[in-house]
Amino acid sequence: MEKIKYILEPNIIEPESIVFPNNELLGDTKCKLHRHKFGQLIYVVKGIIEMQVAAQHYIAPPEFCIWIPSGVEHVTYNKKSVKFNILDISQTLSHVLCKKPCIIRQTAIFHTILLDFYARQISQPKTVEDMRLANVLINQLKRSPIQKTYLPASKDKFLAPILVQLQQNPADNTALAVWAKRVYTSEQTLSRRCQQELGMSFSEWRQRLRFLHAIMKLEQGNSVHQVAFDVGYSSSSAFITMFQQISGTTPERFRQKSDDD
Repeated sequence: MEKIKYILEPNIIEPESIVFPNNELLGDTKCKLHRHKFGQLIYVVKGIIEMQVAAQHYIAPPEFCIWIPSGVEHVTYNKKSVKFNILDISQTLSHVLCKKPCIIRQTAIFHTILLDFYARQISQPKTVEDMRLANVLINQLKRSPIQKTYLPASKDKFLAPILVQLQQNPADNTALAVWAKRVYTSEQTLSRRCQQELGMSFSEWRQRLRFLHAIMKLEQGNSVHQVAFDVGYSSSSAFITMFQQISGTTPERFRQKSDDD
């Protein structure tokens, strides 16, 4: 097992309203198991963050958030460097938000206001104007679509071995019917298990897996063509379409933004 390089001490002081601490975890960094009396939103800027929140394992790519309600234990450990923003939200404000941990895809308005606070180095809104903006952030959080997790896992006897193999080789294009034969079941049964266990189709799960791997490879400086091939696409155009559907931007623009950060 690799040696953990840094141990981070979490903030446990409840804010009066909202606090915006800036954070970056280096590779092999761990933030010890802890809980807060306030709500906390982890907004990923660069890289992919992994967290254990209560009994659930969470993964979040850029511009997705992990929401942690007050009193819920969580721990962070990342093998790769990741940059993220935190919103510490007081109990008074956070009680109107989701009562369970979840993944949130943020709106453009939320993203713009958050960037404005960080650009002006506002750690805590104090003026009337900034408090109004903070309230807009809370309203946007209430309106944002949520999901239980970004890349679900399963212990199902049919699905589990397939998901493990795909995580080891995201470029594997084996069809669902072929996978079904390998685990001695029917394609219909396997398709049904995907919806029941993962909450999505097999193709969507594999697409999300490839997106996560593509992010890491793009941030390492690989070309769009090479990344497309590495995650299982025979053409760059199909890969670009997939990436843009999920992220709202092209792989090349994502890589350029990553370089700027």
